[in-house]
Amino acid sequence: MANSNTSLSPNSSISGKTFSGFGNLVKLLPTGTVFIFQFLNPVLTNTGQCSLANKVLTSILIALCGFSCAFSCFTDSYRGSDGLVHYGVVTVNGLWLFSDSSSSSGSVDLSSYKLRVGDFVHVFFAIIVFAALSLLDTDTVRSFYPSFESTGKTLLVSLPAVIGVISGTVFMAFPNSRHGMGYPPSDSS
Repeated sequence: MANSNTSLSPNSSISGKTFSGFGNLVKLLPTGTVFIFQFLNPVLTNTGQCSLANKVLTSILIALCGFSCAFSCFTDSYRGSDGLVHYGVVTVNGLWLFSDSSSSSGSVDLSSYKLRVGDFVHVFFAIIVFAALSLLDTDTVRSFYPSFESTGKTLLVSLPAVIGVISGTVFMAFPNSRHGMGYPPSDSS
């Protein structure tokens, strides 16, 4: 019986690490941000038939969504003694809360949520993944650099996959422990 548990342990830990890594990859880009981009980009680019106004509006959309991806990497949350989830921004001194939750943060050491080097690595890869998603989108390519669609077809097909694999590998090797907005902490934390 002990032998069967031993043989299941490596497989279950590998699958656990795989699912955990996939979960961290999903947290890489805020789902709402990607949805907003995918929803508004065809409208703002006029499905690739851009005027100057379309290009300006699309550029603003890409910048705001990129900022949202970066900002979300610097957010975290905890479950307070009141049972509610409290969100804040990670700083060099610890977690700066969005609301005054001093009564519920008494049991939680907010200074333990300090900014780390890994946060900047996660921001870098979040921006790279979003840039690949947004700048290599068919409507964006047709609007901003239409000749690239025919000449750089191989790059348009392969670059997002390469960036996804590299980012996925980094996030599986160095998982994100932050529970940002939209990803509340588990009850066990």
